[in-house]
Amino acid sequence: MKKTLFLILFIINCSLLIAHDFGILLDQNAGYGGIGAESGFDYAGALVPRFTLLLENGELYASASVTAEYQNEAWIFAPELLRTEILLSFGDSGLKAGRMQYADPLGLIADGLFDGAQFFFDTDAGIFSAGAWYTGLLYRQRANIAMTGEEIEAYGEALDWDDLSGTYFAPRRLLWALGWEHPALNEFIRAQLSLLGQFDVTEKNGLHSQYLSARAAAPLGAFALELGGALALLQQGGQWEGIALAGELGAAWAPSTPFDSRLSFLGRFSSGRFEDTQMRAFAPLSTGLQGDILKARLPGLSMLSLNYLARLNKAFAAGLTASCFVRSDQGSYTEYPVENGGYVLGTEVFGQFSWSPASDLQLNLGAGAFLPSLGDAAPDADSLWRLELNMVFSLY
Repeated sequence: MKKTLFLILFIINCSLLIAHDFGILLDQNAGYGGIGAESGFDYAGALVPRFTLLLENGELYASASVTAEYQNEAWIFAPELLRTEILLSFGDSGLKAGRMQYADPLGLIADGLFDGAQFFFDTDAGIFSAGAWYTGLLYRQRANIAMTGEEIEAYGEALDWDDLSGTYFAPRRLLWALGWEHPALNEFIRAQLSLLGQFDVTEKNGLHSQYLSARAAAPLGAFALELGGALALLQQGGQWEGIALAGELGAAWAPSTPFDSRLSFLGRFSSGRFEDTQMRAFAPLSTGLQGDILKARLPGLSMLSLNYLARLNKAFAAGLTASCFVRSDQGSYTEYPVENGGYVLGTEVFGQFSWSPASDLQLNLGAGAFLPSLGDAAPDADSLWRLELNMVFSLY
């Protein structure tokens, strides 16, 4: 009964929209990999319809997906409402409301879909914004919100239609953010600044946190530099817990070659927990996983990555990335087996080849491995490896 009711409400919500424009995206991903000699096959496919309705002073956009996944010898089917928002413009100001995409300047604190509203105002001094969102209606696997040990454990549970409320929805948290952005400060630097806060509305003694995040980017001819940092204040059950830090440094160089190419460096740092101090492991609301093979969470971890991307022509592109992962302390990061007191987890190498014969079709082939033998935290652990094929097809 719960499954039937959920599907009916999902279909009705999408069918109420009268689309001015309509499109369908088909995203297919198949992978084969494992740990050492152990291997397995996985698959994920999504059908994504999209609608756009133009308004007199804005637009209404809606999208949804039906996903089929095969992993650990089991199938999972999940419908989901994706970005669905109304955008209204009033001269130099505007309002967005619905399920929208939001990211802090670094994308390390909150990055993804959120339900709520955001107001923005464009001035000569920059673009100012203010927004508030709720996370409890999002699909857990996409929201990737796991700030506590209980939330991390719940995130790993597979979707169960007999326990929809306990396995589908993300943790219930409230997020607010104030932002400022200037696209060309002093006609040179793009600057971003945000003040964020999140509150656990599920547990009385839950984890609450506030953040100050800043980022600056500057083009230097064929070079580009980016620098950013974040400060977090943490409270547990209303009691002061401590502070945490995160930072990012990026540099890119586009050399003069017969084809378009770019060499880039990315360094990400997050603090760990140190006893007898106020320093704690960085605790983001939601953040992307680090690495294409290791797919590590950021808290208690730092990463150094070097990437080379070459676009041989309009249809073909190839890239190679090497990333080294380092623990910030010896206790915060526990996702990968650690055999001793070392800090360097290892190095990951991942290569990808892309072919786009038409604007509505793209094929991606990737392969790589994570090598703990190149670190001192678990040098005798088995390597992680993966081969994957992805196809994206758009129909307008």
